[in-house]
Amino acid sequence: MIEDATTPRPIYLTRDTRKIEAKFLPAHRLMEAAGLAAAELARELLGEGGTSVLVLAGPGNNGGDALVLARHLKQWWFKVDVVFTGDEKKLPRDAARALRLWQKVGGILHNKIPAGKWDLAVDGLFGIGLKRRLEGRYAQLVERINQLGIPVLTLDVPSGLDADTGRILGAAVRATHTVTFIALKPGLLTAEGVNCCGEIHVRGLDIDAAATLPPKGWLLSQATCPRLKQRPRNSHKGLFGNVGILGGATGMVGAALLAGSAALKLGAGRTYVALLAKNAPLVDPLQPELMLRLPKELLEIDNLDCLALGPGLGKSNEAQHFLAAALKTKLPLVLDADALNLLGADHKLQLLLKRRTAATILTPHPAEAGRLLNSGTEEIQRDRLAAALEIASLFRCHVVLKGAGSICALPDGSWYINSSGNPGMASAGMGDVLTGMIAALIAQGLSAGNAMLLAVYLHGAAADDLVAHGVGPAGLTASEVTDAARNLLNQSVVN
Repeated sequence: MIEDATTPRPIYLTRDTRKIEAKFLPAHRLMEAAGLAAAELARELLGEGGTSVLVLAGPGNNGGDALVLARHLKQWWFKVDVVFTGDEKKLPRDAARALRLWQKVGGILHNKIPAGKWDLAVDGLFGIGLKRRLEGRYAQLVERINQLGIPVLTLDVPSGLDADTGRILGAAVRATHTVTFIALKPGLLTAEGVNCCGEIHVRGLDIDAAATLPPKGWLLSQATCPRLKQRPRNSHKGLFGNVGILGGATGMVGAALLAGSAALKLGAGRTYVALLAKNAPLVDPLQPELMLRLPKELLEIDNLDCLALGPGLGKSNEAQHFLAAALKTKLPLVLDADALNLLGADHKLQLLLKRRTAATILTPHPAEAGRLLNSGTEEIQRDRLAAALEIASLFRCHVVLKGAGSICALPDGSWYINSSGNPGMASAGMGDVLTGMIAALIAQGLSAGNAMLLAVYLHGAAADDLVAHGVGPAGLTASEVTDAARNLLNQSVVN
């Protein structure tokens, strides 16, 4: 969860954060500002009854921020114990200055966590520059912090978490709050970062990051979400587009019907569903508004505005044939599930994809992304942002790399990390619903990129709304998310 996600929030990789910092020298003023901002948040978290704080200060500038925080808290009459893990003689200049000022106000240093009880722990061991694995003493300190059983405020990024990727480097602090400086970092928002950061608080330190260095990445939230235009009163179904869904091989008919239902309920004027299953139904009795067709008939419809393939598609020769045919059309395409698996295994299909002039959106989960890049799931998860951008560049497509902190990558190199969603979405059919939602928004006139962004955010926000009202997370279903997404679209996201 991110504090005050109602304003647009840029996201920067470490190298770009460093560029912004370099424009605001002298650096000790930034350290003073960061430490003060963190101290003010710590005081807020301590509330009326909290009096004692444990501060862990590491060997670099993150430790310097922690020492500034400790000095302010001590001057505000809190009891502060500081564990310092560095070498005073080897500290960076600004951190050394922070240490001298801490000692000047009577602060002492411990070389290990003393016996005692505290109301709050502050993690200032390592910041955004950490790239090596934590071992030995530092891994033990991280484990000890995680076992304290008290709220933990971490500075900039939880120690042991890669700020760019969200990968845990051996061991990582599990914070209840993270105060990050200047702007958000990708690793806070995706992969393991979502389990380590707790509530995220951004403190800009009076720096307009976006004006200083135009960002390529943004937090996908209601503040950055595209909108549909309000419908005119004099409307008819022809104004809102026609969606085609192709999938539903034997045993997987439900996947295509879920996608079709999502397209219908997210506002498509007409939704056609073609099923590959033998003896496929001619009508969906639960959703008779869906127009069921044979696969060959679907591709012959001349007024489709978007075509989605993959939900329940299977990997038969027939499925491969229809995917190749779809890739040759001039329709916007949304490709999911087995459509992606077929692509990953066939260079001819990949070549057809690369040659397309119409927009294509790929919606892989990490395993499907691995097949597209000829790598494994673990490698994709090691750097989710890089993987999404590589797929977008390689295939000249829009990409949603699904998972905690879904990453939306655009062909121009820009990217978003989604802020909505919860663990209840780890259930069957959720991807099928997202596919139908994207297709419906394209059919209603949004660009492929905007349709992808709105659908991804709305998909997660619908699940969040359900959980907030007591539905899930355990047992949350894709059909419920479809209905909740329709409600949110009509309540707030459109207008």
